[in-house]
Amino acid sequence: MEIPFNKEYYTGLEKKYIEDVLNNKKHTRGDGFYTNKVSKLLENKFKTKKAIMTTSGTHALEMAASLINLNADDEVIMPSFTFPSTANAVIKKQARPVFVEIKEDTLNIDPTKIEKNITDKTRAIMPIHYASVAADMEQIKEIANIYDLFIIEDAAQAVNAKYKDQYLGTLGDFGCFSFHSTKNYISGEGGALLINQDDEQLFERAAILREKGTNKSSFLKGKVNKYTWVDQGSSYLPSDLLMAFLYAQLEKMDEIKSLRETIFNRYQKEFKNLTNYSFVDSIIQIPADRNINYNSFYFIFANNEYQKEAIEKLKERKITATFHYIPLHLSKMGQKLGYNKGDLPKTEKLAATIMRIPLYTGMMQKEIDYVVVNVKEVFKELS
Repeated sequence: MEIPFNKEYYTGLEKKYIEDVLNNKKHTRGDGFYTNKVSKLLENKFKTKKAIMTTSGTHALEMAASLINLNADDEVIMPSFTFPSTANAVIKKQARPVFVEIKEDTLNIDPTKIEKNITDKTRAIMPIHYASVAADMEQIKEIANIYDLFIIEDAAQAVNAKYKDQYLGTLGDFGCFSFHSTKNYISGEGGALLINQDDEQLFERAAILREKGTNKSSFLKGKVNKYTWVDQGSSYLPSDLLMAFLYAQLEKMDEIKSLRETIFNRYQKEFKNLTNYSFVDSIIQIPADRNINYNSFYFIFANNEYQKEAIEKLKERKITATFHYIPLHLSKMGQKLGYNKGDLPKTEKLAATIMRIPLYTGMMQKEIDYVVVNVKEVFKELS
């Protein structure tokens, strides 16, 4: 049996909705029938003021950076343990990402390290919610309020997850979702920007940024008799074909979450005693006030040698396990920004010792059983 790290899951309605676009001559460009349906679904489900669909989570982050008017020499605090898109959104505005340490329990940004990195150039904090486990948003919001900073949540992995009773992506000023094919809810490519301030001028500016810097949205609403170039912008509108696909996914949002929860709970039950091995530091931890979407399941090893050996042994058994982010401060771009190895030792250690195992919607019972048996056997061999 061969178990990939991820498989795309289809609800069975994707083709029906795409054919609806094609057969009923609903236009395929951006802001079509299904784009509007998806936006409304997200707004109603998550109680956000505005959900704007984009071509990727990356573009959602870039739009958020533009909406807070980031400029050259501004600084944005974020973890180094994240995808390059988080930092690129800042770099593209000629601002500077400031990388800080993560916590060992959640692998999210450590709020106690944020305040000492705040300067008079700091404009925002960009927490990510790793593996859909919420960052410590209460502490982060307190810091942001004291220093009058924006919060842009990188909730790419965290659609339909919560911190206490509030959905991730709705706690900051802006929230950014991804619907990439590796996520829980997919459209191949795609994203969403949640705007959590009730500000019509902000909504209008977002529409301009998303429509190549033009006021086309106002024109289509009859507010102006022609549209023209009025601000910076780009083409961030997803095709309505993608949104038709996504609508089929989001209609089954809680059903998909439940299917993943069953797999996660099985792993948690079967693997909880593996932390008794001296070479295993921990498995994924969920604080009591967090509700996750079961995006992934991971182990943290004592060192990189054990991590590499476990991944290789599982590969021999045709199970694809994997590490995750290379810390951004260790990358070539990070070095150009002046960072060096040893600057964030906790981040470096965790990134070098994490191993994620297959967890995907629609995983068959025999596949789950195969992973469980072989992970246990590999760990026994490692001991």
